[in-house]
Amino acid sequence: MAADHSHSPTHDAHGDAHAHEHVHPDWGTYKWVALILTLITALEVWIYYIPSFTATKLFVPTLLILSAIKFTIVVMFYMHLKYDAKLFRALFVGPLTMACFTIVGLFFLFGHLKIHF
Repeated sequence: MAADHSHSPTHDAHGDAHAHEHVHPDWGTYKWVALILTLITALEVWIYYIPSFTATKLFVPTLLILSAIKFTIVVMFYMHLKYDAKLFRALFVGPLTMACFTIVGLFFLFGHLKIHF
């Protein structure tokens, strides 16, 4: 008598045992991600030591953009959000987007105030 695996949780309706297996990056991917993060960090430090650039209005936005890129890379690869279900991605990106818009709105509302300590 053959065993019936049609109701087994490891098999889908077509009998494929690997239907729900997640894809994970290999060592080479992590090596490239670490290299990219290191290069972006080196660029941030290099930018900080350019006096003519630190005096411009582009200094802070440039560092914020580079930091946002690093944040995105870390979340995608080291937190495995790139390989997770789209629902988890939406649950992470949705509130993060709302928070960013809220912060930008607060900058516009209260940016004209000068706070002295």
